[in-house]
Amino acid sequence: MLPLIVPIGAVLLGVALLLLGSGLLNTLLAVRGSLEGYSDSSLGLIMSGYFLGYFSGTFAALPLIRRVGHIRAFAMCAALAACSALLHVMFVGPWAWMALRVMNGFVLVILYTVVESWLNGQTPAEQRGRVFAVYMAVNLGALAAAQQLLRLESAMSFMLFAVAAMLISVSLVPVTWTRFAQPPVETVTRLRFKALYKAAPVSVAGAFLSGLAMGAFWGLGPVYASRVGLDSASVATFMSVAILGGALFQYPLGRYSDSHDRRSVLSVICLAAAAAAVLVWLSSGSPMLLYLAIGIYGGLAFCAYPVALAHMIDRLDADKILSGGSSALFLHGVGAAVGPALAGQMMEFLGATSLPFYFVIMQVALALYTLLRLHIVREDLSDHTSHFVPMVRTSQVALEMMPEEEMESESEEEPAPGVSQGKHPPD
Repeated sequence: MLPLIVPIGAVLLGVALLLLGSGLLNTLLAVRGSLEGYSDSSLGLIMSGYFLGYFSGTFAALPLIRRVGHIRAFAMCAALAACSALLHVMFVGPWAWMALRVMNGFVLVILYTVVESWLNGQTPAEQRGRVFAVYMAVNLGALAAAQQLLRLESAMSFMLFAVAAMLISVSLVPVTWTRFAQPPVETVTRLRFKALYKAAPVSVAGAFLSGLAMGAFWGLGPVYASRVGLDSASVATFMSVAILGGALFQYPLGRYSDSHDRRSVLSVICLAAAAAAVLVWLSSGSPMLLYLAIGIYGGLAFCAYPVALAHMIDRLDADKILSGGSSALFLHGVGAAVGPALAGQMMEFLGATSLPFYFVIMQVALALYTLLRLHIVREDLSDHTSHFVPMVRTSQVALEMMPEEEMESESEEEPAPGVSQGKHPPD
């Protein structure tokens, strides 16, 4: 493992520092906004701004990198991200914060794209699966650790915003220090949504509805925790436990889906997540029970998108996997942009503690649609041409590092059974 990590260590360190800073800022803003007295609907719109910028940045990322190169693109966007972190505390107000969150999301997706295209371009095809696994572990580990930085100081102070800006700025050091050659930037196209829906309707629904749920979790999870009486340190634990739950549950549930109908697995995951969300609501008076409940919910909810994506890979021809994954990520991003705004409105009208019921609605909706499709079409397990890969939402370039992408080169010589033949009926 060490020979695999050492050559890419500088880039991984850079992304870890970047995620520490951006992860801290995301939770800090939710807690600070709650302390400032912003309404739940306002907080939802502020947090939607991040995903709106993230969604918009996907269109600009590759052209910018192609024009100025990886290092310059990373340096420019890291500087802007650090500035935006400091501007949040200089201009305290809902509309200013929403604009800054759009800016922050826009530059961060470009930063992720730089790192992921760099890793993908410099990693031999036979090692991409392992590099992808290490990269996902760094993602989840850094995000979980970032929550604990809330313990350093009060959310009302300048210090935490400065720490976030410093971490984002310092991420420049290992990236600009690396002697990695800058790879060429290839264009990633999207599969038409009509074609994707025809091939894998459950994956389309899973990408969008899991985006609605996870966008609300990232944006308003800290708000919910503070509204039920948790202090900043406890909010940090609340978020960290959910993220760690997602890291722990993905591999076993994903591997289980490799040998079963993924739609059945997805429906069970969603129904169990809905039950866990109810448990989150019931446990609001006991911090320890609340941590347990959100850990279970996070563990299950984090699995929905990658299982839906694995199902999509099963249904598509090998040469359509990357473009289909890009379209699924697009849908997930749209859902994540809309989710906080919808959940914020619900919290505004039904009370702050209604967030778990928003999760219930999203999870049950996905479960019911999946069960409907399961009733219509049965799946042949021999169609499982891929293996589940634990992942979180990053950029479209990360899809190129997934082990299944090796199928594209292999399929030119020997078609994968039931995939390159284009014989899959819609699910």
